[in-house]
Amino acid sequence: MADPIRERDLVLGPNEFAMILDETKGHVTVYVGPHKTSLSNTDRPVVADERGKFKSCTLDEAIKVFPTADEGSYIVLKNPAKDEARPKAGSNTNPELKIGRKINTPGPVSFPLWPGQYATVIEGHRLRSNQYLVVRVYNNEEAKKPGKIGVMEPSVTGEGPKDKKEINPPNVDLSQDLTMGQLLVITGTDVSFYIPPTGIEVIPDGNKYVRDAVTLERLEYCILLEENGNKRFVQGPAVVFPEPTETFVQNNSVFKFKAIELNENMGLYIKVIADYKDETGKEHKTGEELFITGKEQKIYFPRQEHAIIKYAEDEGKGNGVQFAIAIPAGEARYVLDKMTGKIDLKKGPLMFLADPRNEVIVRRVLDPNTVKLLFPGNTAALDYNTTLASLIKDGAQNYISEQEASGKRAKSIGPVSREASLVSENFERRSTFTPPRTITLDTKYEGAVALNVWTGYAVQIVGKTGKRRVVKGPQTVLLEYDESLEVLTMSTGTPKNDDKVIKTVYLLSQNNKVSDEVTAETKDLVTVNVRVSYRVNFEGEPENWFNVDNYVKLLTEHLRSMIRNAIKQNGIEDFNDKGVGIIRDTVLGLQNEEGKRPGRAFAENGMKVYDVEVLDVKIGDQEIGELLRDAQRESVEQSLTLRREEQKLKKDKRLETIAQETAEAMSETVIKKLDIKKKEDDKILEVNLKALGNQQKKTKAQHNNDLAIENGANKVSGIKLSREKKEADQKQEISKATQDLQVELMQARTKAITDELNAAGPQLLAIATTLADKELAGKLAQVLSPLAIYGNKTLPDVVQQLTQGTVLESIVKKIIDAGSTAKTATAK
Repeated sequence: MADPIRERDLVLGPNEFAMILDETKGHVTVYVGPHKTSLSNTDRPVVADERGKFKSCTLDEAIKVFPTADEGSYIVLKNPAKDEARPKAGSNTNPELKIGRKINTPGPVSFPLWPGQYATVIEGHRLRSNQYLVVRVYNNEEAKKPGKIGVMEPSVTGEGPKDKKEINPPNVDLSQDLTMGQLLVITGTDVSFYIPPTGIEVIPDGNKYVRDAVTLERLEYCILLEENGNKRFVQGPAVVFPEPTETFVQNNSVFKFKAIELNENMGLYIKVIADYKDETGKEHKTGEELFITGKEQKIYFPRQEHAIIKYAEDEGKGNGVQFAIAIPAGEARYVLDKMTGKIDLKKGPLMFLADPRNEVIVRRVLDPNTVKLLFPGNTAALDYNTTLASLIKDGAQNYISEQEASGKRAKSIGPVSREASLVSENFERRSTFTPPRTITLDTKYEGAVALNVWTGYAVQIVGKTGKRRVVKGPQTVLLEYDESLEVLTMSTGTPKNDDKVIKTVYLLSQNNKVSDEVTAETKDLVTVNVRVSYRVNFEGEPENWFNVDNYVKLLTEHLRSMIRNAIKQNGIEDFNDKGVGIIRDTVLGLQNEEGKRPGRAFAENGMKVYDVEVLDVKIGDQEIGELLRDAQRESVEQSLTLRREEQKLKKDKRLETIAQETAEAMSETVIKKLDIKKKEDDKILEVNLKALGNQQKKTKAQHNNDLAIENGANKVSGIKLSREKKEADQKQEISKATQDLQVELMQARTKAITDELNAAGPQLLAIATTLADKELAGKLAQVLSPLAIYGNKTLPDVVQQLTQGTVLESIVKKIIDAGSTAKTATAK
């Protein structure tokens, strides 16, 4: 069966080419389209592999498309022809190639390849202002030749022309500067588009050519490491382009870092690793140590001459900032001066920032005995100080630094970097901080030795220079590094003895209590045991309180002797009855006029016994004790019987007294009732007397009224007699003039009656008022009305009407009757 490949015709379109191997001669011919040819039996289509070896393939696989670079791209051609000739349409014979050479051809361009040539199409490099390219000179002679230049377009932010044109690499003298293998940096601030010329190639960064510069904001910085080991620090705001031999120092894939914020309570421990002058012109030599705090510099940017000193266990943690420690009120810290060896006490309240160049915070290590004295029963403090003591290498010292206490080891390291925040213009603050050459423990172990002297207690502090001072509670005292406490010894047991003593630094100076037991003999050789409890205060100068090492021994031995002597002066019976008083008189002294005792004072140490309690008294001889108890029991029984009778008598007296008081109360009640009755009767009598007096006054008034009436009647009688006389006289004259007499008589009568009425009117009204005769007053008011008086009635009718029903009625009637009689007689 015939090979289909050999029977095919080679047909190439525009922009296509193929390589055919003549198997008889070994020549490889390039056919460029548009072209058509028939292949002979000795012609075989081939392709070149990566190593330049030709391999057989099908016609379809042999047909290739021209390498094409559009505008803005370029072709890197490897192994160009010596005369730079390119295959033309049709069959082409191979030219001589420059093996190992390569040229860069900017687009737009498209051409076929000779056998042995390789072409790579690369897009032109477009750069932003924060991007750059790293290029390498691989053929400095070609790069220097005229016409072998690349294509650049200046950046709009640069100073060059904005029109696209062929220019040389920036800051490069083609005639002198270019050398084989030289690296150059093309920055986006200089050019925005770049195609390298022949002799220069762009070094890819992974799978890309354009590299990103580091853009620094304010308060940011970056570090560039030179191949020779030098470092360059750049502060923001800036766009940082590395030199060709520089690389960015990164930490956790981060290239830029935040500046370090400092305040007055923060600082950085710096080692100068190269000579330099700071901004103020001050020179710093290599090896010098600096401690930069927020007082001098609020924002710190690392520099290449500085190395931050950190501690091994803090490496990779934080940024090496030293922080001040808070010393609360009532606490303190020991600080060792590394230059002089003096240890000072820093008391709170204070924010203390130790200068690590010459200050070290140390812990005072207390031996076990001292811990037991200062902090009795505190096993945690004992274990802690035991652990610290085991870390001390030099047995002569009794302190340890904070670093040694926690196994710290200082070393000098390079500038510390940390990740930058994603937000600009801010600081990342940690919730925890690195203490300044210290470790974080409970504050009661962290600072100076502090003692809480309780109320009523006192301690004596002794310095190594011999200075002494007494501190009385309640108070918190901080010990200087060279100070310790005076130790007291106290006898124990009952009775007190030196077989087992306790040691303490705390003296109970107020309301102290010491118990003891005293064995003594009475005057009649009876042994007694007395248990007592002394109440003790320390008075006077506090400096004398600690003059006696064992004040308990001094107190008990002295008072035992006194009590034994007092008991010896009394018999058992007297002591049994008055033992408590005898002991109190002996120890405290006799009572004064005010009933107070002076107490027992000790001049040796200002101790004073102000009270003593007798807790128990025991008689050594049991038989005597029984006798005394029986006698005491009988005495008690008699006393109880007597007391019972006295109580009964007292009760009876009280009952009688109550009965008497009851009778007296009842008698007082009866008397009170009689007094009340008498007062009521007196009041009734007074009322009756007042009523009788009123009646008498009324009767007297009535009598007066009656007398007035009689007087009125007498007057009327006189008037009657006078009238009768006149009538007699008139009778004599009647004969003379009867008519005239009648007229005169009528006139006289009218006048007499009117006068009588005028005279009697007030009296009648007074009588009516006095007798309260409402009916008469009404009738008189009605009759005396002008209308009634001057009515159609005659005057006698009016008078009679007025006096009707009164005492005057009879008198008026007599007068009227007399008048009528006289009138009748005259008429006759």
